[in-house]
Amino acid sequence: MKTITHWIGGKPVDGSSDRFGPVYNPATGEQEKQVAFASVEDVDAAVAAANDAYESWSQVSLAKRTAILFKYRELLDARRDEIAELITAEHGKVHSDALGEIARGMEIVELACGIAEKLKGELSTQVSSGVDVSSIRQPLGVVAGITPFNFPAMVPMWMFPLAIACGNTFVLKPSEKDPSASFRLAEIAAEAGLPDGVLNVVQGDKVAVDRLLEHPDVVAVSFVGSTPIARYIQARAIEHGKRVQALGGAKNHMLVLPDADLDYAADQAINAAYGSAGERCMAVSVVVAVGDTGDTLVGKIAERAKALTIGPGNDPASEMGPLITREHRDKVASYVTGAAAQGAEVVVDGTGLRVEGHEDGFFVGVSLLDKVPVTADAYKDEIFGPVLCVVRAETYDEAIKLINSSRWGNGTAIFTRDGGAARRFQLEVQAGMVGVNVPIPVPVGYHSFGGWKESLFGDHHIYGNDGIHFYTRGKVVTTRWPDPSDGGINLGFPSHS
Repeated sequence: MKTITHWIGGKPVDGSSDRFGPVYNPATGEQEKQVAFASVEDVDAAVAAANDAYESWSQVSLAKRTAILFKYRELLDARRDEIAELITAEHGKVHSDALGEIARGMEIVELACGIAEKLKGELSTQVSSGVDVSSIRQPLGVVAGITPFNFPAMVPMWMFPLAIACGNTFVLKPSEKDPSASFRLAEIAAEAGLPDGVLNVVQGDKVAVDRLLEHPDVVAVSFVGSTPIARYIQARAIEHGKRVQALGGAKNHMLVLPDADLDYAADQAINAAYGSAGERCMAVSVVVAVGDTGDTLVGKIAERAKALTIGPGNDPASEMGPLITREHRDKVASYVTGAAAQGAEVVVDGTGLRVEGHEDGFFVGVSLLDKVPVTADAYKDEIFGPVLCVVRAETYDEAIKLINSSRWGNGTAIFTRDGGAARRFQLEVQAGMVGVNVPIPVPVGYHSFGGWKESLFGDHHIYGNDGIHFYTRGKVVTTRWPDPSDGGINLGFPSHS
């Protein structure tokens, strides 16, 4: 059985631990690989390699850094299908979705290729007689990233390309459920010319996470995952004096007004709720139908949901693949089987799905719940699966109050033809990312991704300008080059005269 190992100091490393985790093919339910779990000593070795590389890498010219990143982007482009196959085999998402994940991750590589422009400082001349002031940004040192299973290539690429472009070195701890993509990204970076130790990958579980959070040489930590773990990451990182950005969970609402194109809204609700089997922190999990739109909209969504083709991700006919584990599939199904008892109407029940030839795979069908009470578990919890709840609201004001009462504030969307209503919504809604007739408003790479409330712990969003600021720190330099005729002693406080 193949073992996925660590990448430390520019080469594969088996590690010192005798602990391993299973890596399944979700479409078959079979364990096909195992992943080495890092010991504390393995994490220390990765941090030491990053620390050793930092002194030289932080001094490498911006021209050389960007040359490596341009080459990296070229190699990633050539290996898209290969990386997508790894993602499909271990995560289960369909091949086209895996390719889309890689494309969105490469946006941040492209942003990193332009780091020279982003790191330009500021200069004010003659702020006082013969005095100039400049502001510059410099790297932090060794930084770490802890990433989730649902985007095993994209989310790591949201982090390390910007971090290393800014002059930092990086230690990545990917999900142990689908570890191969991150390992391959590191191999390709070395092929592009990235020096040994600049990018390291340690596989593992909580042992590796906790060591990164407490290690004195790790100065900053980026995280994407669930809200409880994001809260834990922030607290532990701050306890150990680290800068932290921790992105948590979500319950994203899609508001549909009576004037909306309901066919278009139904199409987009299907795409946003069931794409990647709902295992997206930006998935639409609640549709808020306003006024008399509910019955018609639910009917259109149900019609489309029943027509979806569900099967293994490597089958070109499949529109949705399996969930990541058997345990997660069963948990997702429990929200549907328990919905009616909590007051919801089960319009489409996907819990009985069986895929011929893949009966042991981690498949669950799409489900649609209507008239879901806000007290129901299916509404209150982040399900992270292909379950869409519909909530009814009589007015826009009732709907916005409902959305804003959520403890999460990751993303949201409004579907309408009314520009005034859309403008009001984008100003009033309490969420970090807003779509207007766009169901999954994940920003492009040169803007920043991040939510509000319990969807973000820390001050900086990820990638874009926020990401660059997170991976750098500011320095202000005040300079005077005295004229030869200057001189004398003056003990008074410096003034602007």
